[in-house]
Amino acid sequence: MDQNYNPKEVEQIAQSYWQEHNTFQAQDDSKKPKYYCLSMFPYPSGNLHMGHVRNYAIGDVIARHQRMLGKNVLHPIGWDAFGLPAENAALKHNVPPAEWTDKNIANMKAQFLQLGFSFDWSREIATCKPEYYRWEQWFFTQLFAKGLVYRKNSIVNWDPVDQTVLANEQVINGRGWRSGALVERKEIPQWFLKITAYADELLADLDALPGWPEQVKTMQRNWIGRSVGINISFKIANEPHILQVYTSRPDTIMGVTFMAIAAEHPLATHAAKNNPKLQQFIAECQQGTTAEADLATMEKLGMDTGLKAINPLDGTQIPIWIANYVLSEYGSGAIMAVPAHDERDWEFAKKYNLPIKQVITPSDGSSIDVEQAVYTEPGLVINSGKYNGADFNSAFNAVLQDLQLLHAGTEQVNYRLRDWGVSRQRYWGAPIPIIYCDSCGAVPVPAKDLPVVLPLNVTITGAGSPLKKMPEFCNTTCPNCGKAAQRETDTFDTFIESSWYYARYACPDQNEAMLDQRANYWTPVDQYIGGIEHAILHLLYSRFFHKAMRDMGLVKSNEPFTNLLTQGTVLKDGSKMSKSVGNTVDPLDLIEKYGADTVRLFIMFAAPPEQSLEWSDAAVDGAYRFLKRLWNTVQQHVSTGIVELKPDYNKQEFNTAQKALRYKLHSTLGKVSDDYERRFTFNTAIAANMELLNAVNSLNGDGVLDQQIRQEALNLIILMLSPITPHITHALWHALGNKTAVIDEPWPKVDHSALQQDTVNMVVQINGKVRANIEVGVDVAKHELEQLAQQNENVQKHLVGKSIKKIIIVPRKLLNIVVEEQE
Repeated sequence: MDQNYNPKEVEQIAQSYWQEHNTFQAQDDSKKPKYYCLSMFPYPSGNLHMGHVRNYAIGDVIARHQRMLGKNVLHPIGWDAFGLPAENAALKHNVPPAEWTDKNIANMKAQFLQLGFSFDWSREIATCKPEYYRWEQWFFTQLFAKGLVYRKNSIVNWDPVDQTVLANEQVINGRGWRSGALVERKEIPQWFLKITAYADELLADLDALPGWPEQVKTMQRNWIGRSVGINISFKIANEPHILQVYTSRPDTIMGVTFMAIAAEHPLATHAAKNNPKLQQFIAECQQGTTAEADLATMEKLGMDTGLKAINPLDGTQIPIWIANYVLSEYGSGAIMAVPAHDERDWEFAKKYNLPIKQVITPSDGSSIDVEQAVYTEPGLVINSGKYNGADFNSAFNAVLQDLQLLHAGTEQVNYRLRDWGVSRQRYWGAPIPIIYCDSCGAVPVPAKDLPVVLPLNVTITGAGSPLKKMPEFCNTTCPNCGKAAQRETDTFDTFIESSWYYARYACPDQNEAMLDQRANYWTPVDQYIGGIEHAILHLLYSRFFHKAMRDMGLVKSNEPFTNLLTQGTVLKDGSKMSKSVGNTVDPLDLIEKYGADTVRLFIMFAAPPEQSLEWSDAAVDGAYRFLKRLWNTVQQHVSTGIVELKPDYNKQEFNTAQKALRYKLHSTLGKVSDDYERRFTFNTAIAANMELLNAVNSLNGDGVLDQQIRQEALNLIILMLSPITPHITHALWHALGNKTAVIDEPWPKVDHSALQQDTVNMVVQINGKVRANIEVGVDVAKHELEQLAQQNENVQKHLVGKSIKKIIIVPRKLLNIVVEEQE
């Protein structure tokens, strides 16, 4: 072997071997148990960043290790290729989005190959290709037929200059990110998927996911937000209208001091008919954000409509305000405001000097001042007449009973979860397969006419979708009656593509169906890996899609992902790596300088997968030095001649130092196996191998048995590190005289005979302070152990002038002599 470690040469040889032998191509008919390992697929932005490297390195290590455990591993890769960034790039560089995307895919694929990831490239998919999105179009039409798709008006962020809908993150200080125009809240028709039809199942089945982090399951439970409450009807004084309000806190109904309605609520429109000031305020509200997340931090603004709601329980008249923190698309677009016991209501009441009436007091009898701070916990009812003294449940039932007698309220289960709006008024996405006919209405495109192909030869101007200006795309005929008709020009939300891609990897070559029987073989995914930022939307949508596919007979399982690992972010100088912050590190520069294995080793060594990783140039250099030390150790060993390990090698008579190294070797193997299989603490697995290599280098002697032990130890180090640093271990495995490729080797087994010790090292303490270490037989008698400890020269020195009160022994670990000064 070469005397010096040359990463470029070593990595090229290993990668060529894997490519020539189709090493990572999964078999659909293997007798081995299957293992499906998947990292969330990337958006083809053009270049890998360190977050990519970490995500895919974790998945690669798990996939390679499972392969060594004898599993039939599927470890695919593809591209989440639709999305707004491609349109922005097309606008900036004057290049069609498809061309920009294809170029980026080619570039990133080359970078993935450089890192040596064990992807099955034969299953590569790109969601922007018609052969992929054809099937989600088909699936949409099937959902349509089952009544799980509908169209309704919905409020969106509208840029009046660019004539396009903006995502919440594209609204900056109330203006469009590109045009700078004041954004309007506009009501336009949108297509929705009825995810709420699966709300109960999505909630209940979280309990059947023990392999998911509790944090993620809690986030999904909160997002689904099941609550039991009362739908209350408030009459309007001197008006024929009824104001419907849902509340999960009917125990606070006597504390309502104002009603708050959204700017788009019908009552707001009614009140503003002859009120120019209200009209102006409503217009201002319609320029605000539609993002629920912004409501907690935004300035609360409102205006009194002059209308009064009537509390059905006591006849109190309550002013109705328009408030910008109430959204029309959530619930009924109206709330009963109880400022003493709701944070946002309290802020609003304070700003506009509205009454704050306490109707709940802490159950423990402690006092509160709701003028100074809101109190939101349940407790005992006060200041509420007949309901005084009731706890939450008693008050709920009493209020419900009274409202039912008045025909003013019904019990209702509500969800925070809203149906999934999938329409996007953008170009670079999969066309929604709907045709509009004046006679037949909205008609799904028949399966024989799918896919509806997205035209690629377009010019992006930034002002609306180019599809609307393409008669050759828009103009068509109705599949029902044959009359002239128009295609839908909206495209799918890109979460559609990422909600089922994991299943398509099972059968990417299937041209006659969305999925085939191979999807049942491979799904659910055994290990899914991705960022915590996808905890809600992507993972929830994927769970919904999987259940809907199950109900159509496409898959048999209930959930898409059995186990979920959410990796931490990569930090530098305490901040997340970001181009905007200017603290990024280019993986390609590091590969060029150190090689891919050094990058992989550092990424896996710097922190456990779930924790954030702080970048360190010195630690990268340290990882490189370790690989060079490993290379040099093997080089020195083989230079003296490779020795053969015979089957009965472990039955030989070993001296104390040899036994100690074999004990260290196999105890390390046991620990590392647990680190890989159960804990995913790859950093401690690497640390253990670093310690083991030091122990190998500390073994003196050049006899045949010494060489055999070194051979065994180096073989096992290579095998244990091979999932993490696959290139250098490929080379060193051959250098050690092994005829096979390390990638085809099974995970090694612990030799338990090496863990049977004749002696143990025991710590000797005096009053808790370490005074000696002694080597004793594993079965040494108690009295003999006490004598051996007291015979130690250093122990004797510290016993002078002291009397022994008692001796405490922790078997095979320590002996503590408790003494006191002699009088």
